[in-house]
Amino acid sequence: MRYSFRLAELLGHVPDPRKRPGTIKSIVEYTGLDRHQVAALLKNEVKYIPLKALSRLCDFLIEHGHCSADKLPGALFSIEPENFWELLARRNRLQLSLGVRRELDQDNPDVCYVVASDSVLLGEILNGVTTLGGTAHYRESGQMGDTNSTLVPRPEHVKQSLVWSPGQAAQEEVLERANSVYEEFSESSSDKALVCIGSTKSNPVVELILASAFGCEPYQTQDTVNKAIDRKVPFFIRYRDQDPQPPSCVGGTQLSQTEKAEKPGIYYEDAKGKWVHVSWEGPGQDAAFVFYIHRESHGRLEMTMGGFSGRGTRLLASTLARRGEDFWPPVYEGQGIQVGAYIIQYSVSKDQHQAKDILRTDLTGDMNVIPISGEAIDRRMVI
Repeated sequence: MRYSFRLAELLGHVPDPRKRPGTIKSIVEYTGLDRHQVAALLKNEVKYIPLKALSRLCDFLIEHGHCSADKLPGALFSIEPENFWELLARRNRLQLSLGVRRELDQDNPDVCYVVASDSVLLGEILNGVTTLGGTAHYRESGQMGDTNSTLVPRPEHVKQSLVWSPGQAAQEEVLERANSVYEEFSESSSDKALVCIGSTKSNPVVELILASAFGCEPYQTQDTVNKAIDRKVPFFIRYRDQDPQPPSCVGGTQLSQTEKAEKPGIYYEDAKGKWVHVSWEGPGQDAAFVFYIHRESHGRLEMTMGGFSGRGTRLLASTLARRGEDFWPPVYEGQGIQVGAYIIQYSVSKDQHQAKDILRTDLTGDMNVIPISGEAIDRRMVI
């Protein structure tokens, strides 16, 4: 069992350097600790802390109203997750975001809907969080070996947030709703997770998570960069001609000004800077992605996942149900941040791509989970 140091969470110390009003300076002046040590504590990067320093930090938190004396020093420590589902289940507050569509030629505002494949994926996420991917029973019955196995973590609060999919309302309304959902999450109390279901084609909040993680502008195409290696996000969703094609930091129709992306699907950058294509080929092949960024010291997890197509999303739901462990451990750890980034390649048998199978939720196929290299993440990570 590993513990993390949650000083940043108690202080409300956010990752954005523009929103850090002298936090480190005030702690240094009060406690007498070294500035670099305080910065490391805020990033959960210290291996030990002297008792004297811990005492001074507790005094600072009490005097400045960040925590009551009866909760310290325990409130400064939390158990780190040890698998993918525990990463979500250990959050106190879980917020789920889905894109909504509607029949634009109807006047009734109540006629709107969530795409069926997204609802299937939502169901598997809720199932995985509440059952820890099917292992909660064994933990509760003490069959998993350690003395803490009966303590099954679960979120105390679960909230769903609906946003307009691109093209389903005026662009200003689409962006305003997405921005308000993300801002509400960012400003809420810590120990929280935001999970966005769908790609940028269906859920604009995906843009905000990726833009925040990699320091780029949301809703702005990067198809015009000089070379693909200059793209801010290490994976790329190449739209089909018939797809909605909203301007996106992760989606588009070409890798760069000099490098084409002739075939639809998901591209990702490998450790050597080469962009690899994971194909979507009508009936036979499909693709999906899972991305998360976890700031344990801030009590903040942001995650997005979806398929290239509706079928890819249903295949991803099946993957989560059977092989959630494939999305752990994170591919990148540094500066107090953990990042998981995975592209999933599917090959589907002929008997599972008929029109009548569109309602099947148990799709299976040959699958390859591809972790995006830590080097590709590190080249772009904004701390």
